[in-house]
Amino acid sequence: MTSYTLEKLAQHIGGELQGAADCPIEGITSLAQAGPKQISFLSDSKLRSELASTHAAAVILSPDDAAAYAGNKILIANPYLAFAQVAALFDRRPIPSPGIHESASIAKDAELGENVSIGPFVTIGNGARIGAGSVIGPNTSIGNDSEIGEDSQIAAGVQIYHGVRIGNRAIIHSGVVIGSDGFGFANDQGRWIKIPQIGGVEIGDDVEIGANTTIDRGALENTRIGNGVKMDNQIQVAHNVQIGEHTAIAGCVGIAGSAKIGRFCGIGGGAGILGHLEITDGVQVTAMSLVTKSIKDPGVYSSGTSVEPSKQWHKNYARFRQLDEMARRIKTLEQRLEKNKE
Repeated sequence: MTSYTLEKLAQHIGGELQGAADCPIEGITSLAQAGPKQISFLSDSKLRSELASTHAAAVILSPDDAAAYAGNKILIANPYLAFAQVAALFDRRPIPSPGIHESASIAKDAELGENVSIGPFVTIGNGARIGAGSVIGPNTSIGNDSEIGEDSQIAAGVQIYHGVRIGNRAIIHSGVVIGSDGFGFANDQGRWIKIPQIGGVEIGDDVEIGANTTIDRGALENTRIGNGVKMDNQIQVAHNVQIGEHTAIAGCVGIAGSAKIGRFCGIGGGAGILGHLEITDGVQVTAMSLVTKSIKDPGVYSSGTSVEPSKQWHKNYARFRQLDEMARRIKTLEQRLEKNKE
């Protein structure tokens, strides 16, 4: 069982300790679930009432909330970031030992760095390169001339096609497909003729890609994912898309071909982004929004309507259908008023 004193945890996150320095901590969890050997955190002041009932050995919270809790505590400006730092200390995910499983199929000219771990039934193609310290999970396939940087974690069942470049410290979860063909076809008198997708995919450092996400290769130029991008599960990234550094994208987002998304953006779950448009740096798109034109100014953008009782929605929908006729009537009335003024 991993254990740290409260003093060690405070030093690790750079927080101010108030309470028993030698208090042992064996894990971290929510305020409601925490026990007498676990630490918890408060990042949302709206949940301050939960401090009264928690059984946690200590709580990480901001100085603004310090007076609301009398027990052991660590004060820090960003409790949620501190939670992430402490949780990393208690992460019990198994890390395979370096080595190559006997069932792996590795091309003779593939290059493997020091201390790599290659799991069962992995396939690594001609000219592929795997950086030092990287882990390749079972049943993963890495195509010809693809490259994975150092200290990356590729989970079981990932499919990486040919000509893909992935940077250092990547985390790629199961079911991800990188480098599949983009949706490109030319119409010949009603018949669809496939356009070969001859570009590749470039992924920067410190990128995380969630389960069952797909990233298509470029038609001519490469699809590009910048450093520090974080992607949730079941995201579709079409050919030639460009995603800027440190942008975060929630689950089930669809990004059509050749769209360009800037740096430090946030795209909410289920959003759709049409192709060949640009989103500038620092844009937040809320969940289920549809982006149909370029966004040139930073800010928060939304579209669509929120859920409401079905009966009310049907009434509103009936009115929506009348909006065009109402607009024409209003315009006619305005014209009559103008004539009367004359």
